[in-house]
Amino acid sequence: MGLNIIDAQMLSKMFLAGAKNLEHKKEWINELNVFPVPDGDTGTNMSMTIMSAAKEVAAISEPSMASLAKAISSGSLRGARGNSGVILSQLFRGFSKVISEYDEINVAILASACEKAVETAYKAVMKPKEGTILTVAKGAAKRANDLAVAGEKDLEIFISEVIKEAEVVLSQTPEMLPVLKQAGVVDSGGQGLVEVLKGAYDAFLGKELDLTIEAAPAKSTNKGTMSPNIEAQAQAEIKFCYCTQFLIMLSKPFNIKQEMDFKEYLESIGDSIVVVADDEIVKVHVHTNDPGLAMQKALLYGSLTTIIIENMRLERDEKVSDMMEKEMQQPTIGKESVNEQNSQTAVSAEHKDTGFIAVSIGDGMNEIFQSLGVDYIIEGGQTMNPSTEDMLNAIDQINADNIFIFPNNKNIILAANQAKELTEDKNIIVIPTKTVPQGITAIINYVPDISIEENEAVMTQEAQNVATGQVTYAVRDTMIDNKEIHQGDFMGIGDKGILSVGTDLQNVAFEMVSEMMKDDYELISIYYGADISEEQAEELVTRIQNEFSSCDVELQYGGQPIYSYVVSAE
Repeated sequence: MGLNIIDAQMLSKMFLAGAKNLEHKKEWINELNVFPVPDGDTGTNMSMTIMSAAKEVAAISEPSMASLAKAISSGSLRGARGNSGVILSQLFRGFSKVISEYDEINVAILASACEKAVETAYKAVMKPKEGTILTVAKGAAKRANDLAVAGEKDLEIFISEVIKEAEVVLSQTPEMLPVLKQAGVVDSGGQGLVEVLKGAYDAFLGKELDLTIEAAPAKSTNKGTMSPNIEAQAQAEIKFCYCTQFLIMLSKPFNIKQEMDFKEYLESIGDSIVVVADDEIVKVHVHTNDPGLAMQKALLYGSLTTIIIENMRLERDEKVSDMMEKEMQQPTIGKESVNEQNSQTAVSAEHKDTGFIAVSIGDGMNEIFQSLGVDYIIEGGQTMNPSTEDMLNAIDQINADNIFIFPNNKNIILAANQAKELTEDKNIIVIPTKTVPQGITAIINYVPDISIEENEAVMTQEAQNVATGQVTYAVRDTMIDNKEIHQGDFMGIGDKGILSVGTDLQNVAFEMVSEMMKDDYELISIYYGADISEEQAEELVTRIQNEFSSCDVELQYGGQPIYSYVVSAE
């Protein structure tokens, strides 16, 4: 007869084995990335995410199911890197919520935990796309539920069948996403999840495995300088007057249906809604014209504490009348080199209303962000995706009530949003910038005189108006966007795919710009990387000016690694 239960000790071994197996396979998983770019890092992101949790699990000498669940959930949440890492952390978060209630787990409990894992992960993604890690997880969870319903008790059979189903769904991902089929690969995130499951299964079977967990090196971060004030723009009308925030101290369990019902009610009386639920506390944020209604509804679930209600119209008017005086009193802070900043604390001595965090990719880019007033620069986005923990550390370093985050990479947006959810004492606004040029444009459009919500809308819109192209090299042969790509080729990558391919760097860069251009574009900005000379960059500028004479062309040193040129058009 097979084993029917898993205790905390066994689950700890299984989790560590899953983490180690993913770590061992990370480079192979990186190679499955559709785009053959040198910073394709799904495997690295997922590995660093799970290893963050593994460190906390390994530190528990006598684990209980509750302590394991907490370590897995919190460790992966804070360590999550990249979209794949954030989704993996959400799978663990949902899984942990279920197992934390038991001393031992069986097939039925595992099936329920898998179901909860998928539900939690799908909720975290704004527009879930099938053919990804989410699809693989969903397929595995469905198989787990089917087995439980059929009365399967043997965990060896159960886990084996779940993994088989995960592999079947993984093999089908190229049929769901044509871009995978064209590149001849399966989804890299889904493959990473399968490797976690396989490693855990090996530990369950009693195989001799190295479960030693080493601490990952700390990630360096850098700060910037305070922002100069920007000329005021016309203000939009504030629809909902009162910014309302409070905590609900739960008197009874707060289930998913109640959470959704509560959100729906808040949507009927306001906007800018954030509801983050834990086992004991629910954090609520809403803009409404009737805070009393929001609180009255909340009282159905428990008692209220830490109530903050602000009249945003009065706040706006006070800011307008006081702005000139503030500008005159604000000290001028000179730019500092990144290396100098590394040894200094980033905490602002003086409390302020608004702060800024930007992810940046080179010393030239860093200086640009500093000159625009960014308080804290997180190095990364190409050679290494920052984690949720990096975001939280940056938030802690800024003495401000409201903090804007510019991820400047589509693979970092989820991590930034996760940091937002985990921050309770500050209002975090994530502007979903996908490239550094989008981030630069967004912060240029910040206006101190208008509300946080208005600034969020303006900056988000302006960032979306920026087209970006990036030139790098291919790390393997592939076919994508109907373009044959060979290892070592240069690629011009636009917002929605490959724009140019070739062996001549300057030609590829020029062709990329040509493909990016629209008739109404007026400004082209070129940021040249660490591997490009100023002469090469000026040669490209001259060529572009001659071709697009109606546009202004600006050249700036970006200093970014890996990407020879980063170009924006707007």
